[in-house]
This record gives sequence, C-alpha cells and structure tokens, in this order.
Amino acid sequence: MAARPRVVSLVPSLTEAVAVSAPGLLVGATDWCVRPAGLDVARVGGTKNPDTAAVLALRPDLVVANEEENRPTDLEALRAGGARVLVTEVRTLGQAFAELTRVLAGGCGLAPPPWLDRARAAWAAVPPPAGGPVRAVVPVWRRPWMVLGRDTFAGDLLSRLGVRNVYAEHAERYPRVPLDELRAAGADLAVLPDEPYRFAADDGPEAFPGLPAALVDGRMLTWYGPSLEQAPMSLAAALRAPLPPR
Repeated sequence: MAARPRVVSLVPSLTEAVAVSAPGLLVGATDWCVRPAGLDVARVGGTKNPDTAAVLALRPDLVVANEEENRPTDLEALRAGGARVLVTEVRTLGQAFAELTRVLAGGCGLAPPPWLDRARAAWAAVPPPAGGPVRAVVPVWRRPWMVLGRDTFAGDLLSRLGVRNVYAEHAERYPRVPLDELRAAGADLAVLPDEPYRFAADDGPEAFPGLPAALVDGRMLTWYGPSLEQAPMSLAAALRAPLPPR
C-alpha cells in the first residue's frame, strides 16, 4: 500500500477540502485556515507571507496553493527547496470542481469524496434565473472601497443566481472605486459579504442609500470546498431577503 502523502495547504478553501476528505493527511496550513473547526496541524504563517522554511521542515510530499491567494516568489522558494507545488486557478464554478478533483484525486490520490458529488448536484439543480438579472454592486472591502470586477469566482456564483455584477467588465478583477461612483453605477442591489471585510447590518448598507442590501455569508460566496454544497441555498436565501433600502 502506498504511503499517505504529507500535504501542506496554503489556501483556506483547499485546507478544508483536504481535511474533510481525508482527516490526517494535512501536516501544515496557514494561520487563516480556520476550517474545519479544531484542525490540529502545524501553522506556517499567512497566505501572502508563509514561512517557507517552516513548510519545508514539515517534509511535505505536496504543497497546494492558488495563483490568486499565494505569491509566486514564495512558491518558487518552495520548489527550490524540493517541494512539489500544485497551483490552482479558480475563477469559475466549473474551474472550482475541476481543480478540487485535481487536488484531491491527482495530488492526494483520493477517491472523489461524497461532498464533492453533492456539491455538483446542488449547483446543477439551481433553476435558471426568473426574469432579467438583478444589477448589483459587490464590495469586498472598504477604506478604501474595493469591489468584485471581472473574472472572479464569486461573480460567477452570483451570475448563476440571477445577479449581474455591474463591474463584471472592469479591466481589473478587484478594482478600487470611489463610493460616489459605486452609488452612481446603476445597481439595483448591494451584495455585502462578511469576508474578507466583515460587512454587517450596521456596517455597509448605510453607504448605499436607496438600495436594498443582501448580507451574504462570505464563505459561501468565495470558498471552493465543502461549502459549495450549501452555497446555492444559502446565497439564494440571502438574495431573496435583502435589508430594505435606507
């Protein structure tokens, strides 16, 4: 029987995916890898500033990373130290499923986990949006204001639920846009996730007077892992019941 690979994850979504699929496979993860709860592995710093020496000291057979969340210089340092690094790209739901399969099956040698099949089925069951899309602005940060732009995983999920990001054609993926421009963008809805910035009922909706504000679970919107199974229902429910305009 082949030895179980030692895996270090530098991406919270992938940490959860590996840990839920094969408990005990992970030997290291970032400080931001907070799921599953109680994960007991070595911590190797942040996604943007991992301690590469600490990663290599764990003697990983595989390091899983992401082209958006991790810096090329850190990944090159890990490769130079002899680590095998698998870098994912996730900008659509289809890519998420493909990359999860590549990490879990190709990288970790696992059979497809049941949650992955359930997640595919959950998204396949999403009905086509009724009527025209709702135009929305989707901030991900304030001070300064930043929003979803082109070519993002979160934007693709929202589009499947009948929400059109008004900045989907922007030249940047996460543009900084002054608040007065956001207010004048022609949106019908503000979609406010609770990560990476923790928007809440008393922190965010007031910035968009006259617009309803949908407070959504940031993990459901931006993580690609076991949360994909619950994401369609969770996001749809939040979008159907926004806070009324102020």
